[in-house]
Amino acid sequence: MVFKMTPPFKPQPTVVYERELEDGVHGEANNNGSILVQSGLHEDTQKDVINHEEVHIEQMKRGDLDYDDKNVYWKGKTYPRSKMTEGDRSLPWEKEAYKKS
Repeated sequence: MVFKMTPPFKPQPTVVYERELEDGVHGEANNNGSILVQSGLHEDTQKDVINHEEVHIEQMKRGDLDYDDKNVYWKGKTYPRSKMTEGDRSLPWEKEAYKKS
């Protein structure tokens, strides 16, 4: 049996979880489509963090960004985590996220 869906599709909301994150980390976009936000942030800061991380979710959905424990992959290029500072504004995926959020 074949099931066919026809547009328009309703986008699903991004699931956001509050929890304790590493020192200095306010948010994380997960490749399962969820976002983790540092618990206890001011409401305005939390909104800014979510907006920023949603850009990363979109980057992953369109296939530009992916990651694993050792590397981040951006548009076919591999960036070893051991040789970068996560969240550095000069990283190409961060440039886009900071520009849009």
